[in-house]
Amino acid sequence: MESLTSGTMAGNGSFRCDGCGYVVTLAATDELPACPGCGADRFARASLFSSGRFQRSIAESPTSADRAAVQTRARERIDAPGRYLTFELGDELRLVKLDREWTRVGRSLAADVRFDDPTVSRRHALIVRQADGVRVLDDRSLNGVFVNDERVEWRMLSDGDEIIVGRYRLYFLEHTAAATAATAATPPAEGLTEPATG
Repeated sequence: MESLTSGTMAGNGSFRCDGCGYVVTLAATDELPACPGCGADRFARASLFSSGRFQRSIAESPTSADRAAVQTRARERIDAPGRYLTFELGDELRLVKLDREWTRVGRSLAADVRFDDPTVSRRHALIVRQADGVRVLDDRSLNGVFVNDERVEWRMLSDGDEIIVGRYRLYFLEHTAAATAATAATPPAEGLTEPATG
């Protein structure tokens, strides 16, 4: 299979990094980026799936302690009961309150939670709030949506669930009135921001 380098106009499809195996999915007008997983610049056309799972760099997989630390930092910043998405963008922790019926996640300028990254489809996922709970739906993305490392078309979310969209890990948090009261005495940490634009 012919290797391509970053910057090449690659066309529609999936491309696997020759260095770490990270897969990016591109539209016709996208150029190959440097690999988000390892920074390498050589790719080959690839299938998105080799064993039914999205291929990610091992270096990108956080430990359970890392996941718990992100969630703990986010919970310390929540000051009202509700349902939230939290995720890291660079060195910044983002927190988004889910107060509407639909929250769109993707690369599009119309997304409520936007990631400007080729591993994220323009319309990647929907977070849907209804009377019986909160669901995540794959919005016809190319790289898929994963909940707790399992690819899903849709899934009812529980507190602490990890949602993977492209190379980003988001966590669903449900904060109760009792939890709010317990953390009310703790001053909010710096770095809390409103909905993301990546």
